[in-house]
Amino acid sequence: MMAIAGGVTAPKGYRAAGVAAGIKPNSAKLDCALVASDVPSIVAGVFTTNVMKAPCIAWNQQVCARGMAQAAFINSGNANAATGDRGLADVKATAALVAAGLNLAPDSVCVCSTGVIGVPLPMDRIGNGVRGCLESLSPAGGADAARAIMTTDLVPKERAVEMPLSWGRARLGAIAKGSGMIAPNMATMICVITTDVSVAAGPLRDALRKAVDASFNRICVDNDMSTSDAVLCFANGQAGGGALAPGTEDYETFSAALTELCKELAQDLVRDGEGATKFVEIAVSGADTNENAQKTARAIATSTLCKTAFFGQDPNWGRIACAAGYSGVAFDPAKASIWIEDIQLMRDGAAAAFVEAEAAACMQRPAFRIRVSLGDGPGEATYWTCDLSHDYVAINADYRT
Repeated sequence: MMAIAGGVTAPKGYRAAGVAAGIKPNSAKLDCALVASDVPSIVAGVFTTNVMKAPCIAWNQQVCARGMAQAAFINSGNANAATGDRGLADVKATAALVAAGLNLAPDSVCVCSTGVIGVPLPMDRIGNGVRGCLESLSPAGGADAARAIMTTDLVPKERAVEMPLSWGRARLGAIAKGSGMIAPNMATMICVITTDVSVAAGPLRDALRKAVDASFNRICVDNDMSTSDAVLCFANGQAGGGALAPGTEDYETFSAALTELCKELAQDLVRDGEGATKFVEIAVSGADTNENAQKTARAIATSTLCKTAFFGQDPNWGRIACAAGYSGVAFDPAKASIWIEDIQLMRDGAAAAFVEAEAAACMQRPAFRIRVSLGDGPGEATYWTCDLSHDYVAINADYRT
């Protein structure tokens, strides 16, 4: 697998656009995006587990259940969540507008919304956004689409890779948004992935779920799960070659590339976390199972006290040990150890001999690694998190204004 320039339009047969329709209050920023395949595509999705789902989630689940789609329209600045029957009607109307412009059936169009909860979509502006995107669709439009889906993000997020298969080369591309309301337990953001391989709906769903579990399900900014989280993956087969079949080397290559792409995007989201000054990798080993290692890593990654210590550059290892202890995982405290980078802070359940200033210096770096060993079991897992800063509070205190 090789990283290449571009995003959702790097694979063959995709166009994209991003325009400003005035959905974000008092802003001329881009706020509507459209990604479209030139031909019908297999589609798979992973969605929020929040009970208070935005109506677009139910719509997209129906589209993905069919397994075929050709476009995704995303607006930012308004989540269209907690909007009742009108919200669902607006989703259907948006899909119909896009479908009419592309000469498709409405159920070939996925719709995503992100932004403020509880406010109905301004459908006149959505209509302008759809028309603007249709007019601007281009193989060069991926970067604009990446900017248009941003909310509190500071930077757009797009990536693309090329992978060697037995019959030639194929590509994956993606755009993502997410800076706040980022917590593990699904996708916790919006991501549109495109590929030009041919793969059936079932195997595509399996590969996407595996990729999400190893990436977007292992990140935390603030431990809040959005109402609108969605990861969509389109496969249009335009690279040629036969359909990728599970169990073959080509399918495994594709699945591994998809997972790696999602991991890179997941880390991009954490690095751009609201108010974040630190990127922190939490690596847990020595658990009895991978699942229990994951539970422990998640407890540390989502701990408010740990995250504020990361911001304060304070090697307060007791907070890390405490979070591991309440994770719900059984382990022998007398066998637990903690490191910051290569500096051991706790050895076999008690303080290790270390120089505080050296440990603090590690935490002054923009990125560092926390390692936790729970014993001598085979289970291991990694999570990515960030610190919790003054700026995070300021951003979210003023979010609607």
